[in-house]
Amino acid sequence: MINTYSKFALFNYGFRPFFLFAGLYAVIAMLIWLTIHIIGIWPIGTPTSYLWHAHEMLFGFVGAAIAGFLLTAVPSWTGQRGFSGLPLIILVVVWLGGRLVFPFYAHLPSVFIAIVDLAFFPVLGLMLTPSLIKGKSRNLVFLLFLLFLFSANLIFHVALVQNNVVFASYGLLFGINIVLLIITIIGGRIVPAFTLSAIRRTDDTFVIMPCPALDRIAIASILLVLITDLIWPYSAAAGWLALIAALIHAVRLARWQTLRGLGEAIVWILHIGYAWVIIGLALKGLFLLTGAIFGAAWMHAFTTGAFATMILAVMTRAALGHTGRPLIAPPLIVVSYVLLTLATIVRVSGPVFPEVYLYNIAVSGVLWIGAFILFLVVYTPILIGPRADGKPG
Repeated sequence: MINTYSKFALFNYGFRPFFLFAGLYAVIAMLIWLTIHIIGIWPIGTPTSYLWHAHEMLFGFVGAAIAGFLLTAVPSWTGQRGFSGLPLIILVVVWLGGRLVFPFYAHLPSVFIAIVDLAFFPVLGLMLTPSLIKGKSRNLVFLLFLLFLFSANLIFHVALVQNNVVFASYGLLFGINIVLLIITIIGGRIVPAFTLSAIRRTDDTFVIMPCPALDRIAIASILLVLITDLIWPYSAAAGWLALIAALIHAVRLARWQTLRGLGEAIVWILHIGYAWVIIGLALKGLFLLTGAIFGAAWMHAFTTGAFATMILAVMTRAALGHTGRPLIAPPLIVVSYVLLTLATIVRVSGPVFPEVYLYNIAVSGVLWIGAFILFLVVYTPILIGPRADGKPG
């Protein structure tokens, strides 16, 4: 039985530790990445520092956020009991293990490092499976996504053993496309729903008409992007599909009436996050088809833009809602939203100014760090403390 009045509630619900560690690791991993560029030394021993950076942002930072979301959403979807206590602590330890072994890559067997790092998604899947099965949930598909993320990480580790940088990049691209698919599905649920609920507080006539056919087309477009990137990565076909998908998702976002949500930061940040999906697809298509330099950082439009922005938006909203607090972004969090958006703009525009490219990375990184430090300042007490209303969780 959880003591709901305990002052330390970090392991009372799935979102708490993983949202906290996602924020912490966003700062730590970026500090390491910036330090590498400043001193020019790479001690970890993976083939390139870029591979470590990309892997840890995708499977470390994004992986933690996905875990926090699913461990919180699955009980809501299925009506089953939430995840807490010892099982949650074990899962956190497994995630931490994957982060801690990489600095010893040059000193530990690569197979051992792979096993420790690869364990996270299977353990998470095992935790979620009973609830999803008992709840007869249509969301069982997310177990398949966890399997795909595990597979992408496996490809990455096999490539490291073979010292094959190109193969490792394919594993990362596969993982990025899986996360893009997850955002397409979850974003299609929460962006219009949260926009509707926010505006309905002042305008009970406001509606966002559902369009299931468009939602299915949008999901299918990302599936086609994913499949094409597996078969013909960086090809003209991949470029055309990305442009078509960008158009489809632009129509989808337009239906969610972004302008009506500009009055509430906790709403407009979701729209900005989804807009980066469209921008990333458009930049990818233009770069693959024309080689236009302004599109060269399309992958960062997805990762720094869509992934990180949607993660920050969901973490800040979910942590408020699930701890019995009003769904209003605190002023420092509004600043955090702005800093992360600026970080993405700076990073994506980097290839246009090659003469200051390293400075571009540094400025973007500092803005990113500032955004997540503000998140930690505001949300650490919320995530480790009891609910404001005294309820369990």
